[in-house]
Order: sequence, then C-alpha cells, then structure tokens
Amino acid sequence: MSRVEQPSRRALLAAAVAAAAVAGGAIPAAAQSAPGAGTGAGGGADPDRAGARPVEYHAWTTYADWRRGTVRGARPVAGARPGVVIGAPAGTTDYTDPHTGTTAAWEYATWTSPVHRLTMPATEVIASWNAHTPAGTWIQVELKGTYSDGTDTPWYVMGRWAAGDGERDIRRTSVDDQSDGKSSIWTDTFSVDDASTGLRLVSYRLRLTLHRRPGTRTTPTVWRLGAMGSDVPDRFTVPVSAPGHAGELRVPRYSQEIHKGQYPEYDNGGEAWCSPTSSQMIVEYWGGRLTEEQLAWVDPSYADPQVCHAARYTYDHQYAGCGNWPFNAAYAATFEGLQGVVTRLGSLTDLETLIAAGIPAITSQSFLAEELTGAGYGTSGHLMTVIGFTADGDVIANDPASDDNDAVRRVYRRREWENIWLRTKRYNASGKVVSGTGGVCYLYFPAHPSPRQRKALAAVGVR
Repeated sequence: MSRVEQPSRRALLAAAVAAAAVAGGAIPAAAQSAPGAGTGAGGGADPDRAGARPVEYHAWTTYADWRRGTVRGARPVAGARPGVVIGAPAGTTDYTDPHTGTTAAWEYATWTSPVHRLTMPATEVIASWNAHTPAGTWIQVELKGTYSDGTDTPWYVMGRWAAGDGERDIRRTSVDDQSDGKSSIWTDTFSVDDASTGLRLVSYRLRLTLHRRPGTRTTPTVWRLGAMGSDVPDRFTVPVSAPGHAGELRVPRYSQEIHKGQYPEYDNGGEAWCSPTSSQMIVEYWGGRLTEEQLAWVDPSYADPQVCHAARYTYDHQYAGCGNWPFNAAYAATFEGLQGVVTRLGSLTDLETLIAAGIPAITSQSFLAEELTGAGYGTSGHLMTVIGFTADGDVIANDPASDDNDAVRRVYRRREWENIWLRTKRYNASGKVVSGTGGVCYLYFPAHPSPRQRKALAAVGVR
C-alpha cells in the first residue's frame, strides 16, 4: 500500500456498501471486508467473547483428506507431500480469459471437499491454497456454504490461479460481482452482507477444478486447500496483551519504496508493493531463492529484482493489485519446501508463540499517521513482516514502507501496534468510520515443520 492515507480499490468498494448502511446504524460485514483495506467482522461486540478465538482455520492436506473428497476425473496422490491431480479428465470446457480476450479449450477434473461445519458460525471466510501449476495448467477454487437460516449460497469463485503468466497460461484473477443478496465476494473474501441480522455461515464445502491443455499429460498438483472462517466482534479498540517472548529473527529487509515507478503495470509500481515485498522477505528467510533465469526479465539496473518478480507473480488482474491475500500465500508455496496460509490471529501473544518457534508472520493493518508512533505515514491497508519483540514487548517489524533497505527494521509500540492490527473499525483521515483488519496475517512455513514449529502453528489454529 502507499505510505499516505488514500483508499485502495477494495476500500472504495467497501465504502460504498458502508455508506448505504450508515443511515440504519449498522455497518455490514461486507463493508468491513474489503481485503487489503482491512477485513472486519460482523455483529455487535460481546464482552463475553473477548477471550474466545472467533476464528477457525481448516485445511485438507493429507492423503486421507484427499481420499475423503468427491472426485470427477481427479486422483489423490500419496508421497512426501500428498495432493490431488488430474487423472482421467472429466471433460473439456472453454474458458474466455477476460484479461486477454482469448478463448481456449481445457481438459478439467474436480475434487470437492466433504462438508465442513464451522466450530463458530462465521461472517467471513477466506480460502487459501498451495499448488504447483506447470505452464498450460491452472486451478479454480470455489466455495459453497450453508447459512444459519438453512439456505445455501451459490458456488462462489474464490480465485482462478496459475503460478505463471506465459503464453500458455491464463491470467490469475479474482471474480467480481458475485452475490446472492445475503453475502458477497470481496475480491478474496466471502462476507455476509449484513451481520447485524444475525445471519451466519455455519458450514461450507470447497471445490477444486484442475485444468490443462487438451491432449497433454501435464497436471496441476494441489497440496493444501483450506479456509479461515471468522466472526470477530466489531471493535475500535482491543485490550493490550502482556509481553511474553522477547527475541528477533534474522529476516531479509526489502523496501518497496526503492521500486517506485518500476513496472507500473503491476499495481502502479513499488509504491503499492507492500504485500509482495513482505512475502519475498519471508520466502528468503526460509531459503527460497530465484534463479538468474527467472529474474532475466527484470531491468538489470533495478536493485532487488526478486521484489519485482514477487509483484508480477502475485498480481491479480481483476483486482489490479498485488494485495490478493491467497495469491500471496500461493506464491510463497511455489518455492520448494514451503507452504502458506491466510488466517487471523487473536493477539500479539499468538505472534510471540510463532516467533519463539522461528516463524515470522506478515500482518495487515490500517492506521492514521498519529496512531503508530515512528511510522511517519498513514495507510488504508498495509502489510508488514513481524520478526520479533523487544524485552519490553514492543513489536520489531520489517516495514517495507521505508525509504531504503537499511531503514526497513522498525520498532513499534506494543499498545499502538496491537490495536491497529486487531480492531475491525477505525476513523479515517476524514473522520468517517471505516474498516480495520481484524488480525489478518499470512503464515509461511516449511512443508515439513519441526515438532516445535508444528506445536506453535497448532497453538494458533493452523495444522
């Protein structure tokens, strides 16, 4: 995001819904759920729920998981990293890419999950996935849920994704204008339109459609498919957590600001590249590296070409930005031995648990300049990498909205930082009530975590 308080495209979409609801005294969840501007939750704040975890992340990752799904032409595969692939295709379909105008035929196969009943009915759901899509292949991820009134949603498209963007690939994209009058899709987020009515999503299924060029034997492979459901209470402030673990991880430091004006076709250049810049930092922390061949397309005069690469390969051609949350997690998982998820956390204590196990996190927050001492800017949506905590409990963050790489490491006050990250409502520079991020984060970690890492992930609800 940019370093000034200006609306993102998703923030503008959310504002339109919010404006329609203000007269009635309620801001629907959809108005808070513009991802990248901050995803909020619906319903009034309930003090009795303050200590609860109103979030559940669930995923299918094991060979047994894949065998439990319903297949049409897809086939589960075992091995060190179990997944699902195209077996004997179920048929052929035409797809017209809205971003190139090209119509092509594709063989396809589907895998549909069993119904998953949420442990807490949700106002929002964000799907994420990890997959390998060789050139000439792609995947579509859909969600179909059941509401608390017993009715069902349609099959919503949560993303059409390919790792590459070559001549044989589609352009990765979210899908706009999906709604049934009760819920809507905001780029990458399912959201109940008016959470004040009490309507919630109580269960869902996910459907994968795997595509490849007809007559080939190439196939996408999906290793992880999951979704985070949440019902975070509306709140302008959150209680500060007590400091716990102190320590700092050695995460590479990259500035988005040194890329201003570079490759403006990808979300107006580096000024808006907080998400891919943060993703690249953690990818490299875990040892992910790009080859000279992969980076050959970047102007050799540009520093840190891997940041340009991350922006290009997280870019959502419909959203017209690099801040699609699941696309960033999927990008991280294209590096060997890594996986990524999108979830919500409940406090800085959760982040301390992860840091103590060697797992940094990317967090989404929005704030006015005066709300975060030392930032020097305000933003309607910004991603940072949390790498540690001081002895006093303050947050050590790699903030890509810095003038150069040396300035990326920042220390932010615990109370301020925790509040701007976890709240679901805030006042913008014009004094209007807008959304907050509600604890959203990306977690990237090894495909085979150590016992300590596995325990820390489980403690924050990721398995």
